[in-house]
Amino acid sequence: MRRVALEHGGPVAERAVRAAREALASEQGGYVGRLAATGTAAGLLLAALAFPAVGGAGIGFLAAAYDMNLKPADLTEPPPAEVTIVRDVTGGEIARFYEEYREIVDLDEIAPIMRTAIVAIEDFRFYEHGAIDIEGTLRALLTNLQTGRVSQGGSSITQQYVKQVLVNSADTPEERAAAAAPTYARKLNELRYAMGIEKKYTKDQILAKYLNIAYFGASAYGVEAAARRFFGVSAAELTLAQAATLAGAVQDPNATDPNLGEAQQERLRKRRNVVLDRMAQLGTITEEQAEEAKAEKLGYKGTKLPGGCEASKNPYFCLYVRHEILRNRAFGPTAEARLAMLNRGGLTITTTLDPRMQAAANRAIKRYVHTSDLPVASEALVEPGTGAIRAMAASRRFGSDAVKNEISYNVVANAAHGGGDGFQAGSTFKTFTLLTALKEGMRLDDGLSAPYGYRAPAYSTFRTCGGKNVGDPAHTVTNAEGSAGWKSLRTGTWGSVNTFFMRLEERVGLCDTVRTARSLGVRRADGEKLRQFETFTLGVNEVDPVTLATAYAAVAARGTYCAPMAITEITDRDGRTTRYSPRCREALEPAIADAAANVLSGVFTQGTMRAYGGIGRDAAGKTGTTDDYAAAWFAGFTPDLAGAVSLGDPRGSQRHKLTGVIIGGRYYSSVQGATIPGPIWRDTMAAALRGVRPSEFTPIDASRFAGCRLDCRPEPVEPPEEKPQEGATPTPTISITVPPTALPGAPATSPPSER
Repeated sequence: MRRVALEHGGPVAERAVRAAREALASEQGGYVGRLAATGTAAGLLLAALAFPAVGGAGIGFLAAAYDMNLKPADLTEPPPAEVTIVRDVTGGEIARFYEEYREIVDLDEIAPIMRTAIVAIEDFRFYEHGAIDIEGTLRALLTNLQTGRVSQGGSSITQQYVKQVLVNSADTPEERAAAAAPTYARKLNELRYAMGIEKKYTKDQILAKYLNIAYFGASAYGVEAAARRFFGVSAAELTLAQAATLAGAVQDPNATDPNLGEAQQERLRKRRNVVLDRMAQLGTITEEQAEEAKAEKLGYKGTKLPGGCEASKNPYFCLYVRHEILRNRAFGPTAEARLAMLNRGGLTITTTLDPRMQAAANRAIKRYVHTSDLPVASEALVEPGTGAIRAMAASRRFGSDAVKNEISYNVVANAAHGGGDGFQAGSTFKTFTLLTALKEGMRLDDGLSAPYGYRAPAYSTFRTCGGKNVGDPAHTVTNAEGSAGWKSLRTGTWGSVNTFFMRLEERVGLCDTVRTARSLGVRRADGEKLRQFETFTLGVNEVDPVTLATAYAAVAARGTYCAPMAITEITDRDGRTTRYSPRCREALEPAIADAAANVLSGVFTQGTMRAYGGIGRDAAGKTGTTDDYAAAWFAGFTPDLAGAVSLGDPRGSQRHKLTGVIIGGRYYSSVQGATIPGPIWRDTMAAALRGVRPSEFTPIDASRFAGCRLDCRPEPVEPPEEKPQEGATPTPTISITVPPTALPGAPATSPPSER
């Protein structure tokens, strides 16, 4: 081991540099001879010298080892973080996710002047030397010795690429700091890796890799992202002045970040001019070209970076996709791995979103509810038979600006997909009791007597699936308008009679009703288990539109339940595509689903939606209004598409009722399921299915469900004829005119109320 004592700058340092140069030029035996033989390894001593240990009053001692036997090393090159793009069914872009905004491009997609500029300022002998630029390192050594600190690194473009790879591969701030630390060990490893890179790739390949990994400032990683961010053009379109600007930015991208203000922009402009002068000095451009480019303004545009759900035109669907990736093991073994895949993977995610159906939902909601309204309307459209989510819309914009009345969570979905607690579903849950009755053998004209008020006969009248008694004999359930009397499955559903459904649930069992709902994928929006109260059939559980639309889509698909699906395929950065299929199962017998569809179709002709009419094709659905008008719903389906619309106040629906409110510029004394959600659903479906050939519901199995069997409407009892007593005065006959709207079967001027 031979040691060379280096004092702080001055003649001694210069003599050391000359000695090092002479030693490197020597071909006589020992370590120096081996360096000469390997060619690219000749700069080892200088690589160490370029980063002297600085301490106290001096530089200290540096060692040059003769027997290091330095060899090229293979560098593990994880692909740099790249933008993930989310697309709809037509290929249109929904959003971009990224940790570092970067778009990888080939060298031929980068303007030649950009390549020239970066080589001129960073490593003008790049195409002439090996892994290390000896002259550049000597120059850096001299400067460092004279200043007593590391002011120049002398690194080649290859070395800079290696450093970027090591920094980007680090998982923690500590690892990143170590990857960039000015230590001998790090520099020696960097040189080994650089030697390996030079053996593995051509100079053009190395340059392309460097330009794609370098950080340029303003949150732009790689030359393509920087060109778009700084100037709104592709890397292939860069001009001389623009290329010089980006080439100048890589030296200290934080100090010259033009997005930070005028001071940083002025530093960047000066740095651009340094690059132009250097290019002229090297003869790659003329003096005249340099002066013309320097006379140009900086031209920074600050083009808004694409990506993120807040910037998306479809933010709620975007949020759903993001959370689906992060929570689903199909996309990675751990949450950390899934996040890295999403933000760094350079994926193309193809989704189920149909832009035409999304536009239909957006327009329908906007027609009835304004963005400034405090109550929020939200809607989800789901395809029967696949579970594909075709649209997710809401009346309020997504964001965190309370002044603009923005909402900061996914009001269309459950908590697992970025949503909140949802709203009580109201009478839309009566469908699950109807289905349970059909499963247990009731026919469409079987029925029960519905009292004006219902009280559970005993605590044991209703029992949870765990066997707990939850009947409440002290609580009376009433109907909105006092509707009572004998009701069949048809008429009880069409009129949404509360006391009828309480008696029906009593008959079929609370637990069986809950199981039916579960089989159709119904869960609470907050992720908790469904709450099993005697009023379960009246919709006391809070749910979200995606969940409810998917449950109704199963009825439309003749009993086939398909889990909500937002992603159909993912293509990775290497072009490998993974496709995802619907996850479906039979939840109901097809005949039972057909019978339910038959009953629910009458809601448009005989029930709570009859004042608003249908959509010109087979359709079925159910309105939902919660107790005291806390929330309002409509859920329905055609054979081709299902949807659910909710309306409630996200500040707290129980505190902020839908009574005495102005929504969409109109005053409402109270809002029911047929008042706003129903018309939104109707208008959405009419537009979304325009041009789609109408499908028809399958007719019911008449032998199984038509008519009544045991629970038929009681025959009316004729009152006994009274004979007038002798001498009595006959009762005069009074003629009463009944208005047409009061006659059975006549159209109503307004929808009947429900709870």
